[in-house]
Amino acid sequence: MKLVPVAVSTVLGRQLLHIQKNSPALMLGAGIGMGVLATVKACQATLKLEDILLEAEKDIQLLEEHASVRPDKPMAKNLEVNKNHVRVRTVRKVAQLYAPAAALGLVSIGLLTGSHLVLTKRNAGLAAAYAVLDRGFAEYRERVRKELGPEKDQEFRYGAQSKEIVEESDNGHEIKTVKRNDITGKSIYARYFDEHNRNFRRNPLLNRTFIQCQQDWANDKLHARGHVFLNEVYDMLGMPRTPEGAVVGWVSSGKNKGDGMVDFGLDYQSPEMRDFMNGDEASVLLDFNVDGPIWSLI
Repeated sequence: MKLVPVAVSTVLGRQLLHIQKNSPALMLGAGIGMGVLATVKACQATLKLEDILLEAEKDIQLLEEHASVRPDKPMAKNLEVNKNHVRVRTVRKVAQLYAPAAALGLVSIGLLTGSHLVLTKRNAGLAAAYAVLDRGFAEYRERVRKELGPEKDQEFRYGAQSKEIVEESDNGHEIKTVKRNDITGKSIYARYFDEHNRNFRRNPLLNRTFIQCQQDWANDKLHARGHVFLNEVYDMLGMPRTPEGAVVGWVSSGKNKGDGMVDFGLDYQSPEMRDFMNGDEASVLLDFNVDGPIWSLI
């Protein structure tokens, strides 16, 4: 017999999953709150500290006065021992006074550390999963290139344009659908360089020269430093940064390096790119051949 109905257990399970999902943020908030409370408790304890120290000072003065009045008494002979007793008692009171603040501080550190560890493990898992997917996709594309050629690889990755044409035949006009090799798709990292960009000019030649210079600059930085993030390339071109741009990029050394160069896709055989390179169009869609997540490539 089930004590908890299935619907209730499902709701509870979903709520626990949400809590687990948001546990880094919850621990971070709780850790900050505990830290603030620990500071408040420490301030309150400090206000009481003076009374404890004054009491200890008075006790030591009384011991010294009794010893000076009656030096033959055991209390005078054991003056230093009695002073140490007072000091130990004072230290115990101070420790008890600051114990709540110290406990809250330790809890705060534990929560903040736990939040960091959870995020670190999740980021490591995401990076590993991305690396596995990226490696599998690269191996798939390599098999396609070997079996069908690079043109088919581009067609499968980005799509191809179908077009209907009319041909003359013995039976009159015939309509046929043919597939052109023009690239019609784009990757998730592609961005338009157009009038919304602060570096855009109405002159196609100036835009082409600017983009080629930025590509050369990115390659120089890659060869000089060994790595370049996609967001850095976006900065060079005047494009807004993206979350994925802070992770993926290019590396020039290591066993997992790519083709060792930054490419903006200026050689893509698409009608739009041909018009841009020929100076017939001022705007262009730039695509970037990132090697993958840099942290897993170095």
